[in-house]
Amino acid sequence: MENSSFVYVTFIRTTPQKLWHALTTPEFMRTYFFGAAITPDPAWKKGAAWQMQFADGMITDQGKVLEVVRRKRLVLRWRNEFMPALKAEGYSRCVMTLEPVKGAVKLTITHTMDRPKSKTIEAVSGGWPQILSNLKSLLETGKVAFKEKPPKPKIRR
Repeated sequence: MENSSFVYVTFIRTTPQKLWHALTTPEFMRTYFFGAAITPDPAWKKGAAWQMQFADGMITDQGKVLEVVRRKRLVLRWRNEFMPALKAEGYSRCVMTLEPVKGAVKLTITHTMDRPKSKTIEAVSGGWPQILSNLKSLLETGKVAFKEKPPKPKIRR
């Protein structure tokens, strides 16, 4: 079966420890993820359930931790919860890899779904670049690049 995928690579002037902390700490995550964070803290153990939630209680995404290699790799089973067309597609897979490279860390996000022309992958391809730009900017300068939440993606029918 053909799958859909989105890959984003960025280099961040930080350490693997600081980047891992940013990716796995709800309080830090809220700063660059437009107020959302993974809660409750799944302790980042294989098999743990997780939810992405805004401060008002709205759950945007949920899933399961599939793999954890601290400061190197995090694999999540991921499903959107607030957009019916995306939720209907089921679970996707998000792989985050961290690799030290000459005073920086190469962060690669690979988000895939086992279906062609996935609406979920179409949506994340618009969201991840802004979220990761915020993360990079925050770690390098102390300020996010975008303060406003990105608009809801326009999903093709």
